[in-house]
Amino acid sequence: MKRERGLRELLAEDPGELKAALSDTARRHFLISSLGLGAYALLGRGVIPVALAENTGATPVFSKERLTILNDRPLNAETPVHLLNDPLTPNDLHFVRNNGIVPDRAIRHDASEWSLTIDGEVSKPISLSLDQLKRNFRHHTLDLVIECGGNGRAGFRPKAKGNQWTLGAVGCSRYTGVRLKDVLASAGLKDTAAFIAYYGEDKHLSGDKSKQPISRGIPLNKALDEHTLLAFEMNGEPLPPMHGFPVRLIASGYPGSVSGKWLTRLWVRDRIHDGPKMGGYSYRIPKHPVKPGASVPESEMMIIEQMPVKSIITRPKNSFKVKVGKPIEFGGHAWATSGVQDLSISADFGATWIKTELSPPRNKFAWQNWKHKTRFTEEGYYEIWAKATDSHGVSQPMVVPGWNPKGYLNNALHRIAVYVA
Repeated sequence: MKRERGLRELLAEDPGELKAALSDTARRHFLISSLGLGAYALLGRGVIPVALAENTGATPVFSKERLTILNDRPLNAETPVHLLNDPLTPNDLHFVRNNGIVPDRAIRHDASEWSLTIDGEVSKPISLSLDQLKRNFRHHTLDLVIECGGNGRAGFRPKAKGNQWTLGAVGCSRYTGVRLKDVLASAGLKDTAAFIAYYGEDKHLSGDKSKQPISRGIPLNKALDEHTLLAFEMNGEPLPPMHGFPVRLIASGYPGSVSGKWLTRLWVRDRIHDGPKMGGYSYRIPKHPVKPGASVPESEMMIIEQMPVKSIITRPKNSFKVKVGKPIEFGGHAWATSGVQDLSISADFGATWIKTELSPPRNKFAWQNWKHKTRFTEEGYYEIWAKATDSHGVSQPMVVPGWNPKGYLNNALHRIAVYVA
């Protein structure tokens, strides 16, 4: 049997073969169904820079021209930080984190036969079509941060296993949907309900239909939060294929892995869910601080819930050059579960700090935009550090914190270089 190769491997070994593969109709259809990508690709630099779509005019499956591909099977791509400068993250600039293969229904953008089942610890199991979900429940529109639990993994030493995200596995978009609490109420939660587990339609990499690539979930109190949505729109458009069409869960403030995509079932459980990526070291950190590189028993690991306070500098781009005395504006975003009360920057390696202009969040779990204009009076090399402090007074650390086997929760200060000539 001929071994299947991914796009990046083909690119490295034989660009001509990849071009031929992508120009063949049958191969193109295979790529769409197996990789979750579409029809055409320009080649180079680990980035697939052109919208990939079927010739029939179907909605592009992967239209993120400027994202950096970390893995093509499953597809994982992050956004260069300077491209996250918009107040809200556009669909084509939002990072992609997949564990399996994008389902055919999402690629076709056809929800005509889709349904969502809610069962388990409920009085009345229900099944809803997309039309029923939209018609039977009040709509809510919220700006919500989704951040991969491994965002910043590349900063850990010793190196942690997994996709080596730098800082671009985060985005804040405007989602429209219905509150999960309202849908659960319609099914009648039993007193035994404790955890909401999701199942999606994405396919396991092995092709085995009996296997789920991921099935995680959230505690009941998070499910009942008024900001936890079953979303069907992203920035005013139906969810793109890569972001969970037709419906996804969004539980902002927790790792992005709990915000399941391509939903088909919500299982209300009387205990913590035990699906794929819920046990072992997946989305878990040591219960107590450990020495970098230490071997940690599984029994000493705990599930990640709230994400830590964090910020990024989106302008100017790293290694920016500016003339002495010329005004320059720094800016970016900050976010925290409890809200950010302060964003300060330093140009002298943390010796002194300057408060920036920080906007309030549009709603809880939205990021906050910050900016500060200044000028440099002497030439030389400078670093700009950004430090967010949440409403409880907890700030970002200056160095990579809390080593853990899978490289989660790195919220160290973001730093960029500025050359003054």
